[in-house]
Amino acid sequence: MADDLSPEERAVRREAVGDLGSALRDLVDAAVLTEVPVAELEAVTSATRQLAWRRRAHGRGPQDIATVDDLATGERWYSPVYGPGNPIAPPMVATDSPDGRATGHVTLGKPHEGPPGLVHGGVVATLLDHVLARAVRAAGRGGMTATLTVTYLRPVRLGVPLLVTAKVADADGRRTTARARLVARDDPGSTLAEAEGLFVSLRPDVPADVLPPTGPGGGDRHDRT
Repeated sequence: MADDLSPEERAVRREAVGDLGSALRDLVDAAVLTEVPVAELEAVTSATRQLAWRRRAHGRGPQDIATVDDLATGERWYSPVYGPGNPIAPPMVATDSPDGRATGHVTLGKPHEGPPGLVHGGVVATLLDHVLARAVRAAGRGGMTATLTVTYLRPVRLGVPLLVTAKVADADGRRTTARARLVARDDPGSTLAEAEGLFVSLRPDVPADVLPPTGPGGGDRHDRT
């Protein structure tokens, strides 16, 4: 499905998907903050279920690739970390460079809360994993997360702009190690959490058994994150 649209059609659809994703993030944010009366909750529930039914009128299977994705660059518009179309994504804005470095900027709100006022530790790990994998991919290494070791040093507060940085540390055969660090953007000297990830590229004969078919141009998907 990812190859069905022309570049122009994909751009138009991406804009619409991004707008819907933004609106749904507003809805998710309102849902976790609301204290409206029960009658209003019931009314909104009914309306939301009707909207969900409309969206399911034309859908894809769980193994199908979205038409707005770009497998050649690893760009996934419904990524739970940065996807513009995914309402659970913060979304993180990430960049990378060929020297095996990556950077992510993100601010997390109530939908990603663990302890009151603080970011859930699993969300912190997800952010670190994503930037680590992006650094590995930028270095041309590819691979999937084999191990992820996270050290939590300080609480990560909601509503604070965060900076996540990662760089490749070592590469040997199919194995690549990278390290990442998360800080508050206005206090880069204080590490909130850090991580080390081991990424392993799949053997050429493995992807067909592990990953779903990707169609033309998607044969290297095992090198994407």
